[in-house]
Amino acid sequence: MKTLIIYTSQTGFTKKYAQWLAERMGGDLLDLKEAKKKKAEFYAGYEAICYGGWAMAGSLVKAKWFLEKAVAWKDKRLAMFCVGGGPNDNPDVDAFLENALTEEQRKYIKMFYCQGGFNYEKMKTPSRIAMKMFVSAIRNKKDATEKEKAMAEKMASSYDISDIRYIEPIVSYLLENNYEKTA
Repeated sequence: MKTLIIYTSQTGFTKKYAQWLAERMGGDLLDLKEAKKKKAEFYAGYEAICYGGWAMAGSLVKAKWFLEKAVAWKDKRLAMFCVGGGPNDNPDVDAFLENALTEEQRKYIKMFYCQGGFNYEKMKTPSRIAMKMFVSAIRNKKDATEKEKAMAEKMASSYDISDIRYIEPIVSYLLENNYEKTA
């Protein structure tokens, strides 16, 4: 199945997942900046297109471009993945996935989450400041739960919890259509 993985990455976690996914699918890899320069005909030859970005303030960064294009790509297998600093089993991930797409978009796009981490050294200054303020707010919260305190401690410095196994649900989904076409 001819697959295209489009991604945007600030600190490298999303790029890592996009590369893993492209390798596993035998697909092409394209940074969002380059994808935006391509004409519509470029995308015609792909059977599956997947977009990856990172989570920020409860949304998938720079997803608008993909969501606008996806309306014309309904004949393709479409997926999106979000890379965030929280673990995959965090209950907030389920809420994020539920709210990431409209009911209509869920009919033709499948959304996934992959745990990544934080790399303060590679973050742009506004993002780094925002994260440090968020951590500080949690630490100073008088009625913070043990879970919130633990989260603040983890987010106070750089860490990497990414794992290649989190691409497997995406791969399975993208290949589903291939099985249907050949059956």
